[in-house]
Amino acid sequence: QVQLVESGGGLVQTGGSLRLSCVASGRTVYSMGWFRQAPGKEREFVAANSLSGATKYYADSVRGRFTISRDNAKNTVFLQMNSLKPEDTAIYYCARTLGSRATTIMEDYNLWGQGTQVTVSS
Repeated sequence: QVQLVESGGGLVQTGGSLRLSCVASGRTVYSMGWFRQAPGKEREFVAANSLSGATKYYADSVRGRFTISRDNAKNTVFLQMNSLKPEDTAIYYCARTLGSRATTIMEDYNLWGQGTQVTVSS
């Protein structure tokens, strides 16, 4: 059974950087994405990457600051987060679809990791 395990979260000051990783226990032959959920808020889309890595989508709130990438040989997806803001504080989840195209739609994702906490202090 394939599992997704995130890591790399932590506490960082405003303007700092973190790099999240998501390792799949099986092959990552599908498109992948990152979502986040802040306390008291609904889970929201952050970034998505197609299987080939050629197509990437970002939420408006993170575009220009976050970069999604993947290493299919290592079954790993990354989220590089720069210029972090307090409003980026949330639990970050990686997720996998059953297709190869990048998608921003949460319902397209059928496998989720357990999440990693990111806290940005002001």
